[in-house]
Amino acid sequence: MTRTEQIETRLRDGLAPRELTVRDDSEAHRGHSGFQEGGESHFHVIIRSDAFAGQSRIARHRMVHKALGPELVSAIHALSMDLDT
Repeated sequence: MTRTEQIETRLRDGLAPRELTVRDDSEAHRGHSGFQEGGESHFHVIIRSDAFAGQSRIARHRMVHKALGPELVSAIHALSMDLDT
């Protein structure tokens, strides 16, 4: 299973999003710190989930990190997020 697939699966299982987009932006970072040949080092996620209702921006980020788990978070060099209810 690719990292992209792992991210999608864990976020769906952990946050039950109405909308989820996981984009691998690694190629745009070629030559930068953390770039890995073959990609899957830099990601952007868009998540719309009722689980975020009433949560601060920091709390939402923590929820995403918890859903992904420490081993997957540590394998990703960069993760940008667009989180909303």
